[in-house]
Amino acid sequence: MALMVGSIQIRVLFFGVLKEIVGRAEESLRLEEGSSIGSVFERYEKQFPALLQHSSSILFSRNRQFAERCDALQNGDELAFLPPVSGGGSDVAEHASAMIFRLTHSVIDTRALAQELLRGFDGALLVFEGVVRDHSGERKTLYLEYEAYEPMALEKMREIGNEIRSKFQVDSIAMVHRLGRLEIGETSVVIAVTSEHRGPAFEACRYGIDRLKQIVPIWKKEFFAGGAVWVEGERQKCGPSDHRADNGSKPPDNEG
Repeated sequence: MALMVGSIQIRVLFFGVLKEIVGRAEESLRLEEGSSIGSVFERYEKQFPALLQHSSSILFSRNRQFAERCDALQNGDELAFLPPVSGGGSDVAEHASAMIFRLTHSVIDTRALAQELLRGFDGALLVFEGVVRDHSGERKTLYLEYEAYEPMALEKMREIGNEIRSKFQVDSIAMVHRLGRLEIGETSVVIAVTSEHRGPAFEACRYGIDRLKQIVPIWKKEFFAGGAVWVEGERQKCGPSDHRADNGSKPPDNEG
């Protein structure tokens, strides 16, 4: 059916706790031409007042790129409401030269991943593994569940890989994140870096996991004996045009 004159059609996506509040993962929405991201969110706030408590921390993406409340929407846009990230059917992978970016529901085989990266000229291999702990603060954790905005997550992982390549003298880079249910002791995320010397590999590995937890849209739900809670991670500015303050606070993280 053709759109009415002066209107646009967009797709709206919800993740993490926001998905639970609105009771759906996505929907199609018809708007007046010239509508902004902020006006769409205000529309949902009126319909679902529980969103108000998350208003100051929610991030937005338009067509898989971080966006601002004031940004205008166009016909066919994909708008996503994202809680601050908490971090990674079938495996989804992206390979570019000696860089590997992967989201998987399967157990991560770190040794096999390292073998994918190593080349004869490498003198160092650094691997970081985030492992599910049995507690978060004073609460005993039973298990975790992860979900992701998968297409955007892979794009942001690739972006981090390019940042690493530009900042450090490294050879190969891998980022792999589990999705779905994880038990205590299982690996949730692996960052692996190879280089000729150990110094750049150490620095790049630390940079990689820190950036992944800031900008890759992956969310974690912790399950306890008394219930469950979505974990909000580090709040990250979207880009040069984003002037929102970051208070630096974040909840306990029950992975390494």
